[in-house]
Amino acid sequence: MPYLNKYILDKVEEGAFVKENFDELCWTLTAKKNYKPDRNGNSVVSHQDAFKLWCLFNFLSEDKYPLVMVPDEVEYLLKKICTAMNVELNSCELDDYLSQEPQGQGGLTVWQFLDMVNSGRFLRGIEQEAISMAVEEVYQEVIENVLKQGYLWKKGQLRRNWSERWFMLKPSVLSYYMSEERKEKKGSIALDKHCCVEVLPDRDGKRCMFCVKTSSRTYEMSASDTRQRQEWTLAIQTAIRLQAEGKKSLHKDLKQKRREQREQREQRKAAKEEETQRLKQLQEEKERKLQELELLKEAQRQAEILLQEEEQRRRKQHEEMQRTLEIQLQEAEQARASMQAEMVLKEAEAERQRKRILELEDMQERLQEALQQEVKARQDEEAVRYAQARLLAEEEEKLKQLMKLKEEQEEYIIKTQREKQVLKQEMENKNKCLEEAQKQLEEVRVNRQRVDQDVMAAQRKLRQASTNVKHWNVQMNRLMHPIGPGDKRTNVSGGVFAGYQPLLSRRDSSLKLKQRLEDKGSDPTRENSTENVSNGGNSSVFPSPDADTMATEPTN
Repeated sequence: MPYLNKYILDKVEEGAFVKENFDELCWTLTAKKNYKPDRNGNSVVSHQDAFKLWCLFNFLSEDKYPLVMVPDEVEYLLKKICTAMNVELNSCELDDYLSQEPQGQGGLTVWQFLDMVNSGRFLRGIEQEAISMAVEEVYQEVIENVLKQGYLWKKGQLRRNWSERWFMLKPSVLSYYMSEERKEKKGSIALDKHCCVEVLPDRDGKRCMFCVKTSSRTYEMSASDTRQRQEWTLAIQTAIRLQAEGKKSLHKDLKQKRREQREQREQRKAAKEEETQRLKQLQEEKERKLQELELLKEAQRQAEILLQEEEQRRRKQHEEMQRTLEIQLQEAEQARASMQAEMVLKEAEAERQRKRILELEDMQERLQEALQQEVKARQDEEAVRYAQARLLAEEEEKLKQLMKLKEEQEEYIIKTQREKQVLKQEMENKNKCLEEAQKQLEEVRVNRQRVDQDVMAAQRKLRQASTNVKHWNVQMNRLMHPIGPGDKRTNVSGGVFAGYQPLLSRRDSSLKLKQRLEDKGSDPTRENSTENVSNGGNSSVFPSPDADTMATEPTN
């Protein structure tokens, strides 16, 4: 790269740089080390075809180093090559091959791509010559910006005769040559945004006519059939559109559109993944809320169990205290009875009993306070239950929002499926239209063959008629013997043959003219004029078959 930058790229001037030569130089520097064809001569592509595939790879690769071609572009290039050979590419096999490669999903390098083509996995059973022609066609279309090429009939400007020429269309010019080898260029038509192409009706014995109008001249042309005329008019309109838009290459524009489509597809995929991630997060949040709700329910159950155990314990304590009080009351009654019996004797004992009763009353007051605390605890429990119910209501609201989001997503998916079905229906309709157009084309071809057979039959009849006319002219010349000025004829019944003398004199002059033309038989043009005179001028209607070959090309 330092050598290329210093000695080649830094010296490039606008208009003096041939990119093809630079591509050949880079191929020479890199192919010897990296390109490894089959040494036994079993390579699918030749060395020159490998160079053209290398140029196509550089054009279709991504604009970042190191250069790689994404799988979509690999499939696009292979499909164009197979289409040029009228072969269908096996996309499933290509996907399997790319999935087996360690870096196939991210893209292929140029040497991996050439190894894949040379392996014969996708071009098996096809001759190398057919592959070479297909690669050359795709190379001219993509690298050399050839929109279309082929034979057309062109009407001259000065002599107004029709000549068959090999035309090659590029975005800025329509050139025509003597043959498809493109060795002798006959002229070119500069295309700009002011040009236009129109379909013309059949005339002058030519069918499928159209014209290209420029600011200085109108060029009339004729295609072989209606399909070729339609393809040429569409290709020329595409070239004019590119000139109007200021674009120099159709495939650069198509490459940019395919890249934008890939980016949009990646964005949609990323958005879908983001939506999936968001739904996953919402699901996780839902599960977490459900777990928290389960924990709250478990805590509530444990609190209820604790409250029941506490209530049972307090009830047991209260029962024990009641039993204790009953026992004490019974003892007090017994003591009172004994005190009444022994009041005098046990006055001191009665005093102690009174003190004990006071203690029992104090204990009863404490029991009432405990009961009040229990009531307060029950009120606190009710407050906790109210807070729990509020949390449950909030959880239900969030569940409703989640279900609404899920319904919106399902509606979006249904809408996308409907759009997909509409697109599929449109594709089916277009396919039906294409089949009908193909049927009409076949009918036109059958009609054309029938007309060609009628024309050949008419030509045979014309040749037979011309032969008969020549034969009868020869027979007439043999029967007619001109009378010289020295001959004497017997005048029967006062000049019966006097009325035939002007006729004989005219025949005599025609015979003399024919004799002179026979003496000058080396001039084919004069022979033709003599035949025209002898045939009564009929040969001027149908030109001789050599007239077209003897015509020279007018100056365009």
